[in-house]
Amino acid sequence: MARPPLPIGSWGSISTSVERTDDKGRPVAYRAKTKFRDHDGHVRVVSAFGRTKSAAERAVLKKLQDRAKTGRHAGELTAMHKMNDLIDLFEKKFKEGVEDGKFSPTTLDNYQGAIKKHIRPAVGELRIGETTTPRIDTVIAQIKNRAGAPRAKTCRAILSGMMKLAVRYGAITVNPVREIDTIEAQPKNPPRALTNDEVILLHRSLAADQRAVEHAFNDLDLP
Repeated sequence: MARPPLPIGSWGSISTSVERTDDKGRPVAYRAKTKFRDHDGHVRVVSAFGRTKSAAERAVLKKLQDRAKTGRHAGELTAMHKMNDLIDLFEKKFKEGVEDGKFSPTTLDNYQGAIKKHIRPAVGELRIGETTTPRIDTVIAQIKNRAGAPRAKTCRAILSGMMKLAVRYGAITVNPVREIDTIEAQPKNPPRALTNDEVILLHRSLAADQRAVEHAFNDLDLP
């Protein structure tokens, strides 16, 4: 059976070798390398050098991570990327929107506060493909219980924007937040009908107010 190809934006195992020795035959430079599957589908060798084996491995790992990030921002995410990657991209795009005048700085501050306190802790370590409707529904319910309906409503809007971005960048095909019920925040002081005593008092107050009389407010057809 043929070995399955590396996922786009990922790499294989890293190998190291001695690149150079001193006049006594002691290693003074190492080369670390691996195969990386680029965002065009081609597999290429990526290598880096260091004075020690671990330094070379750290250097090539940094190259790989930067290469994966550059490719992602150029137009792709995958279901295997973490939500933290999507959150970073969402914040970057939102900041660009603020600079272009599409969004207000106040909205950005509000969103960043919600992301830091609620969204990253709740979903940041999940893979994008793992962030399903049931999981997001649970997260929103927990935020509502903990921080109130208005904050949960804000987090729902943020997550919807993030998952819409994930669809646009190719990580998923459907926005999982679409199926979650909208959040209706109850007003602190819901409206109510006047009592009979309050109606009588309103009549008397309007009749005794000269400006109300001049504007015929006291002639309103009140019950």
